[in-house]
Amino acid sequence: MLLRTVWGQEYQRDARGVRWRGHRQRPPGAARIVSPHDGDARCGVKRGSAWDGYKTHLTESCDDGLPHLITCTATTPATTDDHQLTAAVHDALTERGLKPAEHYVDGGYTSAKIILQARARGVEVIGPVRQAGGRPALQGSGYAATDFRIDWQTRQATCPQGRISTRWSDTVIGGEPRVHIDFSGAGCTSCPAKDTCTTAAYRVLTLLPREEHELLQQRRAEQQTEEWKKRYHTRAGVEGTISQAVRRTGTRHTRYRGLAKTSLAQVLTAAALNLHRLDAWWTGPPLGTTRISHYEQLALSHAA
Repeated sequence: MLLRTVWGQEYQRDARGVRWRGHRQRPPGAARIVSPHDGDARCGVKRGSAWDGYKTHLTESCDDGLPHLITCTATTPATTDDHQLTAAVHDALTERGLKPAEHYVDGGYTSAKIILQARARGVEVIGPVRQAGGRPALQGSGYAATDFRIDWQTRQATCPQGRISTRWSDTVIGGEPRVHIDFSGAGCTSCPAKDTCTTAAYRVLTLLPREEHELLQQRRAEQQTEEWKKRYHTRAGVEGTISQAVRRTGTRHTRYRGLAKTSLAQVLTAAALNLHRLDAWWTGPPLGTTRISHYEQLALSHAA
């Protein structure tokens, strides 16, 4: 049955015979089987690296003066976006009486909506949020969306040149509410700053709802401060956990087929690492230091 499904996804039969399906004709990544030996494995891509299999998300305690133990593992298909796991992890921790007051995560697990939802249940999600998008923001020149003054009461926006928006409407994009603002008829065509503001006929803004928008503005400002960076440094500990899991248990290579067995194996791996950490805590071996590559060692010795 599995081979029949793989055959149907990769090939098609027509009047000219059997032909390989083009990229656009094959199922999306979340549904496409990548191995006839494991029907649950999917192809994941992250930062230019691709792999066939799964993702495992680790959560650990980080209290001062106590051993840092893995408190939750979540294994998903490789195509599952990280942000889909934040609420699920909170549910799992709350159910076991381990709900954290603060949850340090990387940028893949944050968004304004996630932060607000977690805050409503008593969890403060601490992690970087994306900077404002758009050509001016990405290129570091011109007017980004953050340069516009937004008046939520009058439902108007004012550009840095003092021109007022002509249209404000509530819309839905990808199933999520958004605010659409445009400056059609506001004089964009004759504006001396138009070339650095937009390549279209007039400027358009798409914003999150007010509460989410203002939260992002606040968080973007906070994460540029040294105080916030020092606080967020706490999250670096989980990188050491991932490294330990990879080096001691080979956790990046599953020994089983199927999501259920792979997930169970990851739970057992986490339990083994916790026993190792408790032993180290009771017997006193010092924590390992950050590894430095041979190239970095040469660079440091040359600088010295």
